[in-house]
Amino acid sequence: MSVFTEAELRYLAGGRQLGRLATVGPDGTPHVVPVAWIYNAARDTIDVGGSELERSKKFRDIARSGRAAIVIDDLESTDPWRPRGIEVRGGGEAIALPTPLIRVHPERIVSWGLTPGRSARTVA
Repeated sequence: MSVFTEAELRYLAGGRQLGRLATVGPDGTPHVVPVAWIYNAARDTIDVGGSELERSKKFRDIARSGRAAIVIDDLESTDPWRPRGIEVRGGGEAIALPTPLIRVHPERIVSWGLTPGRSARTVA
C-alpha cells in the first residue's frame, strides 16, 4: 500500500518530468534546483537523477544531512487559474552506485489541485 493517495499516484504517473529539489547546505543556506525525477513504485519513493549527479551540491547536501524536499507541480489551466502539485519532504539518500541517484523517502506529503481541497499529512 502506498503512502500516496490514488489522486496523487495518478498525478505522479501523468508524464510530468520536472520538479524542484530543495536541500540545505552545511551553513543552513537553502538550495533549490530543477531536477528530473520518477516515482519508484517498488520503493514508494521519488527518485531523482541527472548528469554528473554525484558531483553536485544537492548530492553532497543530501549525503551530509539525509534530508530533502521535492515539489512537482504544473498548471492544469490558466483561465481559470488552477495550479496543482505535490510537495514531498523526508529522508534523502545519496546513492552513488551502480547509477547515481537521490531517493526521497516521504515523511510529509502536501498536495493541492488534485482533488477538491488540499491534502497535508505526515506519513512516517
